[in-house]
Amino acid sequence: MKPLDLAGVGIGPFNLSLAALAEPVSGLDVALFDRRPEFRWHPGLLIEGTTLQVPFLADLVTLVDPTSELSFLNYLRDRDRLFPFYFAERFHIPRAEYDDYGRWASDRLSSCVFGAEVTEVAWAAEEKAFRLTVDGAEPVLARNVVLGLGTSPQVPEPLRHWVDDPGALVLHSADYLTERERLLAAGTVTVVGSGQSGAEVFLDLLRRRPTSRGLRWLARTRAIAPMEYSKLGLEQFTPDYTTFFHGLPEPVRDRMLPTQWQLYKGIGAETIEAIHDELYLRSVGGGWPEVTVMPGVEVVSAERDADGFALGLRHGEQGRSATVRTDAVVAATGYAETSTGRLLGPLAGRLGTDGGGRPVVSRDYRLELPPEITGSVFVQNAERHTHGVGAPDLGLAAWRAASIINSVCGRQVYRLPERTAFTRFGLPDTEAL
Repeated sequence: MKPLDLAGVGIGPFNLSLAALAEPVSGLDVALFDRRPEFRWHPGLLIEGTTLQVPFLADLVTLVDPTSELSFLNYLRDRDRLFPFYFAERFHIPRAEYDDYGRWASDRLSSCVFGAEVTEVAWAAEEKAFRLTVDGAEPVLARNVVLGLGTSPQVPEPLRHWVDDPGALVLHSADYLTERERLLAAGTVTVVGSGQSGAEVFLDLLRRRPTSRGLRWLARTRAIAPMEYSKLGLEQFTPDYTTFFHGLPEPVRDRMLPTQWQLYKGIGAETIEAIHDELYLRSVGGGWPEVTVMPGVEVVSAERDADGFALGLRHGEQGRSATVRTDAVVAATGYAETSTGRLLGPLAGRLGTDGGGRPVVSRDYRLELPPEITGSVFVQNAERHTHGVGAPDLGLAAWRAASIINSVCGRQVYRLPERTAFTRFGLPDTEAL
């Protein structure tokens, strides 16, 4: 069996970007595998009217190769929709459109293999390659592997048991559209979470429920806060900032990340405005809408009885506790990076780790392996602790994919600019500024 140059596990936007940029590279043998039957992007949150939080230029290829046939603009041209898009004057496209664009691109890439789950990645010393065990198919050999395992819904501990109970109307926002009709019919609904998903779910329920009564939005953050969207602020999502962050000592990085929450956990200003508009309309004629919007509150317990759920709340700044009743809960509480341990098996124990037991990831997204393993394992969206807040951002997808391709090929396949931001991050080695 001839080894592939690069095998990918998972086909989300990041590995799909890698496949798209690898497609025209002569002599580069690539295959990517995903257990799902087709490309899908957060299907449970494709709420009508929601858009990407990044411009359409953050597609699979454009920020590295705007001439690619797999660009978003070429997708529009292929669908005969360029003129409607031109007149729409959109910079942020609907999420449902991005989802369709991803399927359009994956259908044109022979390297993307769906319906094939990789269950293990091991090092085969005799072949000097990684052996990928693929469920229901022959093993695959590859000199290099890239892991794009995506993220998993994160649910607060008090609610985890109930999310797994099919009889309880408690769910993560990832499943919102699947359960929307039941939520609309429920007497009281509590949305938990202060980010974009929580805001969008709350807004959709506010607009669609026959009455606003019984709708509650709780957030642990001190305020319902907008996402940082100033032009110089956004330069923290550039490769320049990634390089700066990667070069900082580990304890400094760990201290910085929680303070940067508004860069990736805040809410779009337009969404906040739309929520306020809906609430304002409900105050016409006098009186306040029977809706609760309360930041600074954490769910510390959840008990079920014949009348629904009793949620124990704790206000961090007041130090007060209270109990509220609800028929349903939507946990819009984000996602956690998927662990590589199960997939890598014994190989996971041979990875270099930092002081927190997390994998060491080099600037070119390579895991640290023993010298006797001559191949490389790269990661996509599993390196926030080493590369910063830009790890899950679609705007850096093409850059990261191109970096990995350059590393695998051992040459500059894609020219990447030396500077990408007006801001200078950190002091230079010399005194001259």
